Amino acid sequence: MAENVFIALQNNPDAQPIIEAIIQDNEHAIVNESPGMVKIDCPKRLVIKRETVEEKLGREFELQDIHLTLISLSGNMDEDEDEIVLQWNF
Repeated sequence: MAENVFIALQNNPDAQPIIEAIIQDNEHAIVNESPGMVKIDCPKRLVIKRETVEEKLGREFELQDIHLTLISLSGNMDEDEDEIVLQWNF
């Protein structure tokens, strides 16, 4: 049984490069956009890579800064300076 994880970010210009990076790096991501929020669901595992966000932004990015646009998430979060991984640790 595949358990989805998700991340929900504010729907604003600051979050757009992060959203684009998540979509690029997660082939099975499902994006649900509303006026104030973008929710991205992914089966089993979702990865946010600093390198991809930096490519989208055109500058350096600290992954901790994702918390400035983060609304909610589901799954166990494992993070280091290069990537954030959401998955369920059963």
